[in-house]
Amino acid sequence: MTTPDSHQAASKRRSDQRHAVADLHPTVRAVSDRIRARSAARRSAYLRQVREAAARGEQGSARSGLGCANLAHGVAACGAEDRSRLLAVGTGAPPASPTNVAVVTSYNDMLSAHQPFADFPEMIKTAVRDAGGVAQVAGGVPAMCDGITQGRAGMELSLFSRDVIALSTAVALSHDMFDAALLLGVCDKIVPGLVMGGLAFGHLPTVLVPAGPMGSGLPNAEKSRIRRRHAAGEIGRDELLEAETRSYHSPGTCTFYGTANSNQLLMEVMGLHLPGASFVPPNTPLRDALTAAAAQQALVNAREGLGAMGDVVDERAVVNGVVALLATGGSTNHTLHLVAIAGAAGIDLTWDDFDKLSAVVPLLARIYPNGAADVNHFHAAGGTAVLIGSLLDAGLLHPDVTTVVGKGLDDYRRAPHLDRDGLKWRDGPAETADREVLRPVDDPFAPDGGLRMLHGNLGRAVVKVSAVDDAERVITAPARVFDDQADLRAAFEAGELTGDLVAVVRHQGPRANGMPELHALTPVLGVLRSRGQRVALVTDGRMSGASGAIPAAIHCTPEAAAGGSLARVRDGDPIRLDTRTGRLDVLADLDVRSPVGPPEGAVTGTGRELFSAFRAVVGPADRGAVVAAPAVAMTDPTAGAIGASVADGAR
Repeated sequence: MTTPDSHQAASKRRSDQRHAVADLHPTVRAVSDRIRARSAARRSAYLRQVREAAARGEQGSARSGLGCANLAHGVAACGAEDRSRLLAVGTGAPPASPTNVAVVTSYNDMLSAHQPFADFPEMIKTAVRDAGGVAQVAGGVPAMCDGITQGRAGMELSLFSRDVIALSTAVALSHDMFDAALLLGVCDKIVPGLVMGGLAFGHLPTVLVPAGPMGSGLPNAEKSRIRRRHAAGEIGRDELLEAETRSYHSPGTCTFYGTANSNQLLMEVMGLHLPGASFVPPNTPLRDALTAAAAQQALVNAREGLGAMGDVVDERAVVNGVVALLATGGSTNHTLHLVAIAGAAGIDLTWDDFDKLSAVVPLLARIYPNGAADVNHFHAAGGTAVLIGSLLDAGLLHPDVTTVVGKGLDDYRRAPHLDRDGLKWRDGPAETADREVLRPVDDPFAPDGGLRMLHGNLGRAVVKVSAVDDAERVITAPARVFDDQADLRAAFEAGELTGDLVAVVRHQGPRANGMPELHALTPVLGVLRSRGQRVALVTDGRMSGASGAIPAAIHCTPEAAAGGSLARVRDGDPIRLDTRTGRLDVLADLDVRSPVGPPEGAVTGTGRELFSAFRAVVGPADRGAVVAAPAVAMTDPTAGAIGASVADGAR
């Protein structure tokens, strides 16, 4: 296997030889400059914390500051070789001193995406031991599945699980035993939570380790058709269940381009994965080799003082993440998660930044629900290597970033493969192999990123239009108002949803009930649309990466429970949703009305009562719906946005 340090040096030489740096697009530059300016105080405070933490480990390891009893606890379970290495502390600066790599894992064997992680710790320990270091499983984080909890009470814990994961990651890394970290995660809230927690230890070289997607199953268009037929009462549960189990059928990530696979692509573009690691299937020789290489890369970075997470996740990497999300029509959940991740690094990212970038970033990928293909088809068409190369050549990505494999995003034009000598990286394809799935910048599927920010007398909201027909980009129709998604389904089943309508589902924001995803409503709304009705959705809840052809103004803020205008909307009020001008308005006088409160009854059952404190302090959607706010945001008097939003949420 090519060692990560030799890969780093070789790929850097080739990058210098092969690619001239494209001029950065003026809008990308302007947005980046504005983010940098508004974040200056918070980012400086964050980096100061990072440098102070790094300084504590300059004498070989942070372990050198532990008392003898403390250290003995930390090595008690180790084998003789690992124990000997970990006890050799304070003996000089790296690389002479031993290196201990923390593994933080989201493994469980109920969820297909995380089941492959069962075997990763031993692979990692072996790879690190072979390179003269030690790896320890520092802790685990919860991993729940939005697919299982859709429409159920458990979905009201989903968004808050992100902050629980961030806190759990911090607990795992808090023992001052580690010189580097590997964060093992894939799905919706898990990866953002791991990154947020990891950034609290931004002095540690950190690599994100994915597990890969399951094989392609039932085609997505057929799955959607069967779901609509079931919603319309044309087929029974047995037929629906048979189709669903043909779709979700083996270990690995679900293959549609929802939040989980958006996570993987963003982590690669932001330089936190090894190049080409995102969509290699689990339980294959190449995936195993990439896992071992990630472990050794973290070890090398720790010994050479490279790849600290706080340096990798800077303003340029955050902008690159937004650009990649827009260029691929990724999950709308990342209008929350990228804001929260940026905040954890002391960076103030706003929805306006998404909006300005969306206007100039073309849509280059069609992956379900924005097309028929799944992520395996995207990977086969050239995947991340083609996408990143195209965006770099168009000046839409910052090339001069720090990544886990060195300096510069050019390394990510390359693709991993196995030969007789082990794992190697070679030039990835320069052009797409399937223009129905992945296209170049000069021939995109659409000239913009398909994400719109709306504003009006209903507040601010996000709408994803990359799969919406042009004829449905503007809808004016009477409101049908619901305070629970179950009530909407009941009205549908009773035949009450006739004519054109804008379904308003309110009291679904973070303060009300944890902001559950509502895409279990997608088949219902799809049936209405198929009957010729003009239909849209307005909600302070979420729809995630599974939102598709129905215009959906989501994440509406201020939410109804925080006094937002949605609480004053009534049945029959005309609502205008205009994605062309970016407006979201109710054509009624709301000032003369009193707000309607949330449904009566305490939020209890399925553990929801345990999260009452989270609901009391959570910030608004446009600030990332953050609970575990970074200390710099809460204490820096110039920090403003995120710290203030959390405080506002408590009032």
